[in-house]
Amino acid sequence: MSEVIKIGTRGSKLALWQAYHVQDLLQAAGMQSEIVIIDTKGDQILDVSIAKIGSKGVFTEELEEQLKDGRIDLAVHSAKDMQSSLPEGFEIIAFTEREKVNDVILSHRGGIDISDAGQPLTLGTSSTRRVATLKHFYPHVKTVEVRGNLQTRIRKMEEGVCDALLLAYAGVHRMGYDDRIVSLLSLEEFTPAVGQGSVALEISSDMDSPLKDKIKAACNHEQTSRELLAERAYLRVLEGGCSIPVFALARTENEILTLKGGIVSLDGQRRISLEVSGPVSDPEALGQLLSQRVFAAGGKEILDQIKKTLGK
Repeated sequence: MSEVIKIGTRGSKLALWQAYHVQDLLQAAGMQSEIVIIDTKGDQILDVSIAKIGSKGVFTEELEEQLKDGRIDLAVHSAKDMQSSLPEGFEIIAFTEREKVNDVILSHRGGIDISDAGQPLTLGTSSTRRVATLKHFYPHVKTVEVRGNLQTRIRKMEEGVCDALLLAYAGVHRMGYDDRIVSLLSLEEFTPAVGQGSVALEISSDMDSPLKDKIKAACNHEQTSRELLAERAYLRVLEGGCSIPVFALARTENEILTLKGGIVSLDGQRRISLEVSGPVSDPEALGQLLSQRVFAAGGKEILDQIKKTLGK
């Protein structure tokens, strides 16, 4: 392990923002680092939906290969891209403080109203959760698959592929496109993907403990970390990756953790959303409790049907 920590990242502007953010946190704690850009399968295959590529590790696999052989010491990911169970030999040691978690509608023109059924509207998104949620609450809205980095998606929208884009606020804000947000969507309807708004730091499990502790102390945000542990425990039971429309959001208030989450069928016909609360001391138990309740309420049938449809 060199004295300079090698940070592995995807090459998009947003991924680099995340890597530089982590570099700043490390630097503030007196640690030197350098950034290594790695191309991933998810970046290379842009003409196929993530659901069809196979969601597990589509943005993380190549980074993990380089962690394993020591070419990088630390991999930086959007927390919502992380599969719920990591491969043997890897661990997440930190989650950065979370940005506002909402989904937003972004457009280059005004007059966009998602609730106006009389107005034809086509939204660009690559998320099965967002498509299924739209089908449930706003069945009049059409969707079109739009992938690529944020700048590519905006260009496609301006070329007429869609009227607006459905995105996470965090990425839009970090890239400085706040002035194009035409609607901040409600958390009741558009409950986010697990981990949305936070950056995850992944390492090889054989990293020496003093360094691991130092990196964690510099980058981990305790409250965010507890909330994401609850959300990820829920996701783990549902075996949800990017292609399964599950959602969950944990919130902390007065040492009580509240976790709201559920699942929506691909056609939007059925949507289960439940809430559980418990002490902040055991976030993973809360995630498991929510998964049991969602399954008991019919979530297992919905999940089985989704997997059958997607050929999983």
